[in-house]
Amino acid sequence: MKISELLEKQKNLLSFEVFPPKTDSAYSSVETAVEEIATLKPDFMSVTYGAGGGTSDFTISIASGIQQHHAVPALAHLTCVSSTKAAIRNHIQKLQEAGIENILALRGDLPQDFDNSKADFHYADQLVTEIKKLGDFCIGGACYPDGHPESLHMAEDIDNLKRKVDAGCQFLTTQMFFDNNVLYNYMYKIREKGITVPIIAGVMPVTNAKQITRICKLSGTYLPARFKTIVDRFGENQAAMTQAGIAYATEQIIDLYANGIKAVHVYSMNKPEVARQIKENLSEIVGKI
Repeated sequence: MKISELLEKQKNLLSFEVFPPKTDSAYSSVETAVEEIATLKPDFMSVTYGAGGGTSDFTISIASGIQQHHAVPALAHLTCVSSTKAAIRNHIQKLQEAGIENILALRGDLPQDFDNSKADFHYADQLVTEIKKLGDFCIGGACYPDGHPESLHMAEDIDNLKRKVDAGCQFLTTQMFFDNNVLYNYMYKIREKGITVPIIAGVMPVTNAKQITRICKLSGTYLPARFKTIVDRFGENQAAMTQAGIAYATEQIIDLYANGIKAVHVYSMNKPEVARQIKENLSEIVGKI
């Protein structure tokens, strides 16, 4: 099923992100984790795509398995920054053959010392345009409530987002954020600019203090004082940090649904126990109007 159809039919959607292994030897353990998450029957699952397409075949096989063995719609990530048009077309053909209907179109992180001036793709909107030429896919894109780290200011970032939507993005998934007011303010700004496609809110349950320091350094995500206090207090105790991180994410998600956000995407980091606890915490909320 296409995610655009899910967004039209349901409220309080809950989905999970998983990532493929980097090596053949790790495939089995990752596949087991993915299958455990799929048994929770989320509304859909997304599968990431390694930088430079290094895990592209794994992305397809995992996404296909999610659909075929668990009847859960899959959203395959696709990055373009260091790929040729020929490689992208070949990958899209493989997605079609695997029965994948949903693609998250991303530029991807620039490799170190990469000369982007000679690339076939410079921005995600160019990838969206290419995908639309090659098949009847539901195409999603990424958006950044705190602003893209490479943008000079929020207005420039929103202008870039508008080009991506105008090219054919049917929904947008946000980068993680830890203050819901950041998202609400962001949505007001993008709606004011005529961006009306559905927004799926991306939430990460933080279970490791070092993880959040690294991620926020790369993405520029704002950390509210309340969240920092939790990490400072429980960050050295793995079990306590996991419990606190799941509780914080659950509160975020409940507030998002209560304020009219129709869909939440959980960055579950291939951790079935985290996905399961989130789903259980929302057992009387998910799927309800």
